[in-house]
Amino acid sequence: MPYSKSETLFQEACKYMPGGVSSPVRAFKAVEGHPLFIQKAQGSKLYDVDGNEYIDYVSSFGPLILGHAHPAVLEAIVEAAQRGTSYGAPCEAELELAQTICSAFPAMDKIRMVNSGTEATMSAIRLARAATGRDKIVKFEGCYHGHGDSFLIQSGSGLLTAGIPTSPGVPQATIQDTLLCRFNDAASVTQTFEKHGEEIAAVIVEPVPGNMGLVLPQLGFLEGLRDITRKSGSLLIFDEVITGFRLCYGGMQTITGITPDLTTLGKIIGGGLPVGAYGGRKDLMDMVAPEGPVYQAGTLSGNPLAMSAGLASLRMLQDGDLYDRMDVVSYYLCGQLQTLFEEQGWFYTINRMGSMFTIFFTEEEINSYEDVKTSNTEQYARFHRALLEQGVYFPPSQFEVCFLSAAHQLEDADKTIAAVEKALATIK
Repeated sequence: MPYSKSETLFQEACKYMPGGVSSPVRAFKAVEGHPLFIQKAQGSKLYDVDGNEYIDYVSSFGPLILGHAHPAVLEAIVEAAQRGTSYGAPCEAELELAQTICSAFPAMDKIRMVNSGTEATMSAIRLARAATGRDKIVKFEGCYHGHGDSFLIQSGSGLLTAGIPTSPGVPQATIQDTLLCRFNDAASVTQTFEKHGEEIAAVIVEPVPGNMGLVLPQLGFLEGLRDITRKSGSLLIFDEVITGFRLCYGGMQTITGITPDLTTLGKIIGGGLPVGAYGGRKDLMDMVAPEGPVYQAGTLSGNPLAMSAGLASLRMLQDGDLYDRMDVVSYYLCGQLQTLFEEQGWFYTINRMGSMFTIFFTEEEINSYEDVKTSNTEQYARFHRALLEQGVYFPPSQFEVCFLSAAHQLEDADKTIAAVEKALATIK
């Protein structure tokens, strides 16, 4: 495929933006390539500036669960824009979206809209510290909660991709107040609480980690977090920025029946526009200004474009058939890929849940950060480049998740299976 226009634009972008991008993973360094500059997108497809077409399994890293340029979302954005792009004041769509989300999440009595998942998690941690009068937080190796200082320690996403354990610029005091545990390792949590329990304000966790590739929670692990935080007087924060409205209408807490104290959201609730939110119990959320003393604000928070786009998306998702259809396509695709890998003698592991999946180039079972690090990233890089040549766009990192959308059809799955077969033959 020709990539000359993308390469020229990337060289120019590097003069004006760090790494030529606005978010590190997009630079394609982990797959030893140059990023594609996208000209347009529709349904399950991306089209770059060189005229190449790709079946897209990135879905803007998760938000586009209905696919690109869904008519209902576009109509909502256009109608909202015609009335103005931002008011700096409340709007009806903001209220409707808040009502819709709270009704879908039994654990959320009240919600505050922000502009990103990072803002949501930072704000939730501040609220937890204020509510408990404690400073320390517990996070898990490989889980990513945005780029707030407290979270950039043994994190996932771009940090894991680049091999950076902790970002320079994070104060030592912040590092001391962030305690690390191992996901799916209840003993590591118990030991941490035995030593620091009275100092821990909150445990924050991705109930289904999606920033070190897809890692599934083992039976009883999340329930154990709920038990130990409740007994210690700490708060439990579910970071459902990825899983919120992705696996079902609601979040992973809807599936498990676990009630966290606070929940953070993003991605899907904005319909593809910048958004974030945090919410939880009334007594906690009433501590947020102007109701209470915990300050947090945002110029564009609750802007009518993102609220309208998110509301249109959630209205479409209330039809549970969409989740069933995505699960069928995902199940079929991953099952066929598993057969293909086995027939060709590749060492691999596929983790899948609903419309999310990751192919790990390792024979290890993937249950933790340590397991994830056994993946052969050089092999994934070759695989990624070979797939692009076959018109399939996978995440430009072994440690990101593939997302299907409601726009993906069985025909897309069959084309992807054929593309993978050719890609494996190329790199073998």
